[in-house]
This record gives sequence, C-alpha cells and structure tokens, in this order.
Amino acid sequence: MTLSMYQASVPVFVRALNNLSLVLDKGAAHATAKNVSPEVMMQSRLIADMLPLVRQVQIACDMVSRGAARLAGAEPKSFEDSETNFEQAQARIASALEYVRSFSEAQIDGSESREIVLKSRTGDLKFDGQSYLLQFVLPNLFFHCTTAYNILRESGAEIGKNDFLGRE
Repeated sequence: MTLSMYQASVPVFVRALNNLSLVLDKGAAHATAKNVSPEVMMQSRLIADMLPLVRQVQIACDMVSRGAARLAGAEPKSFEDSETNFEQAQARIASALEYVRSFSEAQIDGSESREIVLKSRTGDLKFDGQSYLLQFVLPNLFFHCTTAYNILRESGAEIGKNDFLGRE
C-alpha cells in the first residue's frame, strides 16, 4: 500500500499537537501544584539562548498550519503570537488543529512535486512538496514539541515518554 502525502502529514500533525496539548495540561497542573505563575512557566527555557516554552508551542502550531496549507497549495493562515499562559496556548493548539483538519485528502494528495518556496534571512529555500514535508516540516514540528516537553520535564512536571508519544 502506498502512503499518501495526506496520510504522512495531517494525521501526524494532529497527533503531535494533541500530545503537545496533553503535555501542556500536565505542565499547567505542575505549575499550579508548585504555585508557579503560568506566565512565568510559559517563559521558561532550557538555556538562555533558546526560545521559551510559549514560542515552542507557537512554532509547532505554525509548522503544522503552514505546512498543511502549503502542501494544499493554499495561502497559510496567520496566527498572532500573543499567548502568555497555558489556557491561551491550548487555544492556539485548538485553532491550529481546526485549521489543519479543514484540509481534505484531495487538497494534499499529489503535492509531492508541488514547488514550495520559503523566504528566509539567508535567501529562498526551495523544496518539492515531499522534501518540504519530510525534511523541513516534520523535523521542525518534532524539534519544537520535544523542546516544549523538555522544558516542562526539566521544570519538574511529571511527564514521560508515553505522554510525548501518546497512546493512539
């Protein structure tokens, strides 16, 4: 059986964000139990030159939203980066999930060879759809989800590998 671009993208995106949401729930519970303000926890980072937890969540959401849109040949939806607490981060995840789920298989399947060009500080990054998904979107998605997990784990939240991977 052939794996379609839709199967390799949208269900993976949905699972990753759902698992990120569950990890954030445990992080919020930990913050409450330890009397740490949600705003302080959302600004936590592993090391000074890394982005804080809130940015990890925002970027993970952007990766899937923009990834699905570009694979579908649509203009990516923009999200305002205004979240400061767990509730707002969860709303961002929910919005990204709703947006990603709005793309049909027919819109994404066949996008393997679609040209995708990203503007960057160092110049244009050019991909075909398959390379964009496998070499850019998925690695970035999992990097930012893993970093969010690690920030919460380092803060003492009781989370483990199964929380990151999910149970689906």
